Amino acid sequence: MKKIAILVLGLALSCNSSQKMVTDVESTSATTVTGETFAETITEEDLKTHLYTYASDEFEGRETGEPGQKKAVAYLKEQYEKMGIPAAKGGGDYFQKVPLEIVKLPTGSLAVNNTSYVLGDDFLTFSSHQSTYDNVVYVGYGIEEDTYSDYKGIDVQGKLILVKAGEPTNEDGTYTLSGSTEASVWSNMSEAIDKRSELAKSKGAVGMLYYDAANFSRFKRYFEYMKQNDSGQMSLEDQDDKDFFQLFLTEKMAKDLLPDISADDTPKAMAQEVQIDLQAKNDKIDSENVVAVLKGGTKPDEYVVVSSHLDHIGITADGQINNGADDDGSGTVALLEIAQAFKKAADAGQRPDRSIVFLHVTGEEKGLLGSRYYTDEEPLFPLEKTVANLNIDMIGRIDPKREGDRNYVYLIGSDKLSTDLHELSEEVNQKYTNIELDYTYNDENDPNRFYYRSDHYNFAKNNIPIIFYFNGTHDDYHRPGDTPDKINYDLLQNRTRLVFYTAWEVANREERVVVDKASK
Repeated sequence: MKKIAILVLGLALSCNSSQKMVTDVESTSATTVTGETFAETITEEDLKTHLYTYASDEFEGRETGEPGQKKAVAYLKEQYEKMGIPAAKGGGDYFQKVPLEIVKLPTGSLAVNNTSYVLGDDFLTFSSHQSTYDNVVYVGYGIEEDTYSDYKGIDVQGKLILVKAGEPTNEDGTYTLSGSTEASVWSNMSEAIDKRSELAKSKGAVGMLYYDAANFSRFKRYFEYMKQNDSGQMSLEDQDDKDFFQLFLTEKMAKDLLPDISADDTPKAMAQEVQIDLQAKNDKIDSENVVAVLKGGTKPDEYVVVSSHLDHIGITADGQINNGADDDGSGTVALLEIAQAFKKAADAGQRPDRSIVFLHVTGEEKGLLGSRYYTDEEPLFPLEKTVANLNIDMIGRIDPKREGDRNYVYLIGSDKLSTDLHELSEEVNQKYTNIELDYTYNDENDPNRFYYRSDHYNFAKNNIPIIFYFNGTHDDYHRPGDTPDKINYDLLQNRTRLVFYTAWEVANREERVVVDKASK
């Protein structure tokens, strides 16, 4: 799981949409039985065998682009070839190349009205940019939601914008967007910057000067760490992202631009000439997703994507290997076993109606990069034909903070977009596995924000219903102690079977699951 967090309205549920729900399975024909025979092929022994290899020292912690990750993708390819499940791209090509780069810290200069500002002292940035702008457009909080917009009547096409953190409040101290004392996502540091940047880009802005006094010190610590270690930030090679840049301003620099910025919420154009000459040398990273597909029988052009991430965080500075047995070795081997179960079903004449895509993504630990590339840049199968995404990220351990039955799993996101999918999930579990489904982290107000921190989110933001299966963190999370001997293989088996049964139902029901809620 990524450690740091950086829809259309559908039709109402109909009779036809539930014709092949779990409650109706008893009356279906032999060709649409429950799949219990095939779920039983998912065993503790097989999961353990895979994981002791996949999370071994030989794989060197599966750091993105490093030799250990290459061994991991070779292992996955070999398993799909053995199972006889074809490559998604055809021709035996299981690898979807994901163009990545390490963005190094830039060097250079910046001046406003011929007054120079120093990178690292007056402002921070993590990307290069060279240009001159004859004015800056202040857009207040840089928010647009429902009837509220900081962009109303303001043209930012091709412009550099100045934005401050936070969100508007009413005279009584309540937040304007929520109408209550509860702040919105625009105040959440992990998501607010990206939301503002995406909105600004959609309005035609080319760059953002961002003032966040409360969190500047956090950006600064990260900047200094990168500088001292001569490291960089991994990202997708994306020309559009390169064209849009972000600068984080100190209070002094922000107030040099707009003295009353803290109190002034009124958008306006300002006559400020900004000269930027920041350059950086980036290193290319060779990495890939691994994608296999089992074609469906009666609805082969509709797809159920089951996913997990194949990468981890590699080797520590003192040479210790972070094996990542739970994160996300557990999800990876679960996906292999689910693929095997579906293939055995197909070989026995019970091919799923819809196609099943087995998606192992790279770069999750670096910012959900592999899944973002799959959804935003190169979907191997049309997103509009993708019925659901079931994402598995850490399902082999027990959360020490959790009280109650050990036979549980956290479910996140099942009800965010589709009541249909949520109810199907509940019914599947009740009929087959009887695992306690814990929705603690599904709470929109949960500070961990796990809904936004694994690969399912890149599907959800594209209005594709998702379920995220997760056991919670533990003391070995992102540490060398996350090893295969600490996995609870009985729980891993039960949880994997739950995902298989859910995928089986989604793939074989008459109607695709209905999207009846708006994405956030």
